[in-house]
Amino acid sequence: MPHTPDTIAAVATPPGRGGIGIVRISGPLVGQIARALVERPFTPRTAQFSVFKDDRGEVIDFGIALLFPGPKSFTGEDVLELQGHGGPVVMDVLLRRIIELGARLARPGEFSERAFLNGKLDLAQVEAIADLIDSASQQAARCAMRSLEGAFSSRIHALVDLLVDLRAHIEGALDFPEEEIDFLNDSAIEATLHSFIEQVDRLNAEAEQGCLLREGMRIAIIGRPNVGKSSLLNRLADQDLAIVTSIPGTTRDVIREEILIDGFPIHVADTAGLRFASDEVEEEGIRRTWEAVGRSDRILFVVECKEVVDSEDHRLLGRLQKSGDVTVVHNKIDLQRRQPGMDVHDHLPNVYLSAKTGEGIELLRAHLKECAGYNGAMGEGGFMARRRHLDALARARAFAQKGLEQLTAHRAGELLAEELRLAQQALGEVTGEFTSEDLLAQIFSRFCIGK
Repeated sequence: MPHTPDTIAAVATPPGRGGIGIVRISGPLVGQIARALVERPFTPRTAQFSVFKDDRGEVIDFGIALLFPGPKSFTGEDVLELQGHGGPVVMDVLLRRIIELGARLARPGEFSERAFLNGKLDLAQVEAIADLIDSASQQAARCAMRSLEGAFSSRIHALVDLLVDLRAHIEGALDFPEEEIDFLNDSAIEATLHSFIEQVDRLNAEAEQGCLLREGMRIAIIGRPNVGKSSLLNRLADQDLAIVTSIPGTTRDVIREEILIDGFPIHVADTAGLRFASDEVEEEGIRRTWEAVGRSDRILFVVECKEVVDSEDHRLLGRLQKSGDVTVVHNKIDLQRRQPGMDVHDHLPNVYLSAKTGEGIELLRAHLKECAGYNGAMGEGGFMARRRHLDALARARAFAQKGLEQLTAHRAGELLAEELRLAQQALGEVTGEFTSEDLLAQIFSRFCIGK
């Protein structure tokens, strides 16, 4: 993606009223705009109380101005930040004045995009900015910050360095056969390839945890009316989110909520009870229930705890099993005086609990983490990751594995070198060394304006 010399500007604080509002400007016209707005000299990287004026010299607002000359700025260009009063009208007037002076409105994520294009951050670090802003837990924020600091990128660079050394040795021997370097019989090459694959596996396992921490798990709570679905949602969330009554069909629509279990986000859909609909509203609610089932990673099928599961529950369970992974939740064990527990019947996990008293809820929480593969052991070295990172790591491993086979089974040096080149390219996609313009546009379009 080519660098554009435009000067961009945007309000960098959320819409609405607040004590402070910030306008951010980046590009070659920053110095000119600063002089026209403030009419006083600037000391770089020093907060200066300033009066912001319009074209007639009238005061728009007053506050703090900060000038960051490039390349030592966030974007690598000259950057000016104006911190004024956080009223939407004041911010709008100030932004319009900046546009009159030659800037244009920034696209979503364009400041971060320029930081990437100017080599201030790699692509994994840029994505960590968005992850940090969207963090739903302290653990997620900590891992996003570690990615922003370069923890994930440094692991990728270490793997790339290993591949570069390996490729230099192999391709050097291929280019200069007169040197008679028999690298195909060099056991160190094979050992290094094995080491590379093992390191990719370890990094992938950590990245999977970071991806789970970012994306979470989607579950749908399904069942017949009055089995305690809304009570289960309230108990999992530790707050009253859904109305609970003894009247069948209280929940008429899908209630969606995000809850955290040991920092792990779970996106819960509490659905309308499955039965013959008595009116159009309930019929629509049931239709949306089945839509929620189709979008879920895990289905919690809630039944009343009793000795025998009746035929209607069996019929619903059979349909749910065709739609996804199911856990049967036997609720109201307090009425049966049964102890909480877990077992497996017909290859389906069964959890026995009471949403009313809370008995067995921790078993269900642990079960959901286990189903997702989340172990919570991120520690101080954890980092945030995305699905595209996992895909790149998987492809890098596959190329290296195929290269190893070319070496050990076929003694094909040229094919080994090509597989290692492809592995390096796959790893480079994580940090943005090899990436497409379409991917960059997709990533940055999801950022906030002004970031």
